[in-house]
Amino acid sequence: MQELNCNCRIIADKALELGCRIAEDVELKNYTSFKVGGKCNTLIFINSDKSAQLLFSIANEKSVPYIIIGKGSNLLVDDSGFDGVAFVIGRDYSGIRSVDETTFECDAGVPLARAAYFAYENSLTGFEFAWGIPGTVGGAVYMNAGAYGGEIKDIIVSAQGIDKSGNIIDYSKENLLLSYRSSIFSKNENLITKAVFKLQKGEKGAIRDKMDDLMSRRKEKQPLEFASAGSTFKRPEGSYASLLIEQCGLKGVCVGDAEVSKKHSGFVINKGNATFEDIASLIEIVKNEVFKQTGYCLECEVKIISAKGTE
Repeated sequence: MQELNCNCRIIADKALELGCRIAEDVELKNYTSFKVGGKCNTLIFINSDKSAQLLFSIANEKSVPYIIIGKGSNLLVDDSGFDGVAFVIGRDYSGIRSVDETTFECDAGVPLARAAYFAYENSLTGFEFAWGIPGTVGGAVYMNAGAYGGEIKDIIVSAQGIDKSGNIIDYSKENLLLSYRSSIFSKNENLITKAVFKLQKGEKGAIRDKMDDLMSRRKEKQPLEFASAGSTFKRPEGSYASLLIEQCGLKGVCVGDAEVSKKHSGFVINKGNATFEDIASLIEIVKNEVFKQTGYCLECEVKIISAKGTE
């Protein structure tokens, strides 16, 4: 433990040299959309390509446990906390740059909704599906985020990442291996730093109408009034998670303050004071009951950070 704390200090000191903000002994529930999670030893807010490259490589060289957080919208973190470093890829690392009339580059910390709004402001169509998805560009590339018939692989041109030795790697669209909720990054766990998107010119009013329509549909169908990590389970081949869960009579089932949403059974929500164990237990109940009744094996879409390791 002493060696870990020493190595966390080394990384924190280097981060300060690079102008990064840091925070220590911070409750991770304040950085996740589930509003669950105990203390983290050190939070480092990445602010540049250089800080991303150096700090990520040091953490791997020193074997310091780390997690990467964007907006924390797809994470469930143990109440016992995380004894290591959390690299926050957020507003300190969130530039957007036009490449040409239909192409632009985003740093990984750009909120996905902001990228969609940038496209709208420039009369570019194709990004509307992401309006309302509560993650960052980095997280969206990591899991090939999608909704309402669109997904990242439809609009991405390339991405950049950093491997565990600190090498910068440029990925073409083909090399990103984008598929349903998966990418090369979800396999190699390299750090995503940038993504380039190419869209088409469109009519600004029509783009705005589509964005408004999709947001209206989200509000109508999803339990946005409660803390959650969005869709809890991946879509199984041949069916839908929400349909299977509802067919199994699990809609509204609770463990503590965790609930299978009555509004949308694909969401496990925190009604206010749910613990990590409440949510994790409810997820397992749903998976087990759906398998028992239907034979479908639901896979959790949410990344779970616990004392047992990352799932």
